[in-house]
Formats: sequence, structure tokens, C-alpha cells
Amino acid sequence: MEITFGSTKVQLVEGDLTRETTDAVVNAANKTLLGGGGVDGAIHRAGGPQILAECRKLGGCETGEAKLTTGGKLAARYVIHTVGPVYRDGQHGEPALLASCHQRSLDVALQHGLESVSFPAISTGVYGYPLDQAAEVALGAVHEFVIEHRQPKLVRFVLFSPAAFQAYSAALAQVAQRL
Repeated sequence: MEITFGSTKVQLVEGDLTRETTDAVVNAANKTLLGGGGVDGAIHRAGGPQILAECRKLGGCETGEAKLTTGGKLAARYVIHTVGPVYRDGQHGEPALLASCHQRSLDVALQHGLESVSFPAISTGVYGYPLDQAAEVALGAVHEFVIEHRQPKLVRFVLFSPAAFQAYSAALAQVAQRL
């Protein structure tokens, strides 16, 4: 599924983020940036020790922020590490923090001249963010960012499961109706 926001293509695909060929992939990291489970573990395993070596120099990352490292052995040249919020009930700043993850990741991409970025479904695994709500926040944040900045050229959401793809597809259709 694909839609254009201004001059930016936004795509949804079901697949494996570690195989993406965009300039950068976004890692749903933990605050230490030293690897973990889910997307984080997969990126560190596929990208090799060079990613971890650079992460050790970054001093961690706060929730809602983003930091850049090499892509190591990944096809993507860079990894943008962001820390999503742990979902409690949606009433403790989770939507704003999740939106910040996406916008700060795109901001880091722009600062480094990157034209294409692939995102996972941040915070929807062990952090417990409901897929439908996460999709709405993520796509809304990306829409707002690319309309304001007119960059990057491509934002792709690489969704690991059919349920995630379905939730993000529904949210993208809602955003498209508001255009």
C-alpha cells in the first residue's frame, strides 16, 4: 500500500526490517541501546558488532529521542535508534512520546541527508502499545513531519505480521481521507 504526502511516498509492506535497502532503518530500541529482543535484537544480530560498538559510545537514549549509528552488515547504511514508550493506558503521555519517536527519527534522517527511512511498528511488541492506536499515532506524526519539511522522499513501514499490516493499512486509509 502506498500514498503520497506532499512529495514523500509513504509505503506499507509486510516483511523483515533487517533486509531493507532504504538509507536507514529505525530500530525500536531500549534506553541502553545495547541490544535486546524483537526488532532491536534482530537488527543487532543482522548488522553485526559494529552497531553495538557505536551504540556503546552514545550513552543511551531517552524515550521519544533518536540517535544514529552505522548499519554495519545491514543493506541500509544507517540505523536510527529510537526508544518507544511502554504502554500503560494511553493517559501517561504515550501518544506524544510515540509521535516524538517518529518525528525525531525523521529529523535525524534529515540532519544526515538521508532520503529514505524504514520504520517498524514501534512499541507494539513487548512494550504493549495497541496496534491500531500505534498506527494512528505513527502515521499522523509522519504525515505532519513530511508536510512541514517536504522530506524525506520515502518513508516505509515494514510490518512483521499480517495483524500489524492490517492495522497500519486502516490507519493510512484514515489519514488519506483527511487529505
